[in-house]
Amino acid sequence: MNGQALTDDTFRHLCRSSPWRWQSLRFELHMGVATAAQEAGAREGDPSSDMELKAMKCWVRRPGALRVETLDRRLLASTTKINDSKDSLFISGNRKPWLLPPSMANPVKDSQGYVVRRPEALYGEPAYGSGRFASALDPVELAGERPVPLEKPFANVAEIENITRVEHHGRAAIQAVLTANNSYAPLFPAAPLLYPGRTVVRIDLETAVCVASQSLDGDTAGAGHSMILLGIDEYMLDDLFEEVSMGLTDVRNHIPWDLGPGA
Repeated sequence: MNGQALTDDTFRHLCRSSPWRWQSLRFELHMGVATAAQEAGAREGDPSSDMELKAMKCWVRRPGALRVETLDRRLLASTTKINDSKDSLFISGNRKPWLLPPSMANPVKDSQGYVVRRPEALYGEPAYGSGRFASALDPVELAGERPVPLEKPFANVAEIENITRVEHHGRAAIQAVLTANNSYAPLFPAAPLLYPGRTVVRIDLETAVCVASQSLDGDTAGAGHSMILLGIDEYMLDDLFEEVSMGLTDVRNHIPWDLGPGA
C-alpha cells in the first residue's frame, strides 16, 4: 500500500479481507474502560496502547479453535470439541453446513488485493465473553459485506474520516474515525466495535484485524480494546485447544536437561 492513496473504499475493502489473510493468530488482548487520563488521549484520536484493562492471551486457529489464558497463564477457556463428528449438522436440514469456508471461496478483490465484495461462505470466528474480539478478528461489520448500490449520504454502515497510516506495536496499520449510521449491524449487538458518536479504529494491514478501537464521545469515551499481535500463521497442534492434554510437550515451557555428574 506504500504510495497508494488512502480512500474510504480502501479502508472498507481492508475491513472485508480478514478471512483470506491469516489462518492462525497468537495475540494479547486488552479490553474494558480506560482511565481518565487515557480518555483525554482518546479525544485526541489516539487509541491507547497501554490501557489499564482486563488482559488476556489468546490463540485462534481457523475455523473454530480458541484458547484463552490470563497473562499469568491461567486457563480461562478452550474449545474442547474441535474433533467431534459433524454428522448431525448435515442431517439437520440447515443450509449453513454446506457452505464452503472462506478460504475456499474466491472474493472480488481490488488492485491491492483487498476484498471488494465477499462471497457467500461459512464465516464466523470463535467467541469468548462478549464476543467483542471475535468481531475484531473479522471487522466486516465496519464496512458491510459489499459496496452499497448507490453512493449517497449515510448509505454505508459508517461514515469514515481522517484516514491515516500508523504503527501499532511496530506493525503497519490504517487508522480512521468512524461514525455509525442507522444501517450499522454489529455481529454481537451487546459488544459493537463502534460506540455511540465517533470511534477511532486501527486495522492491521497484513491481517486486516481490528487491532484497536476507542470511543471518542459521550459517556463511553475511552472505552475500547487494544490487541498486540504476537504470532501469525504459526503451526498450532490440536492439543493446544483441548481441555485434556494428549500428553504432548508444551514447547512454550523450558525443558531442563539433567545430564548427571561427569557428563
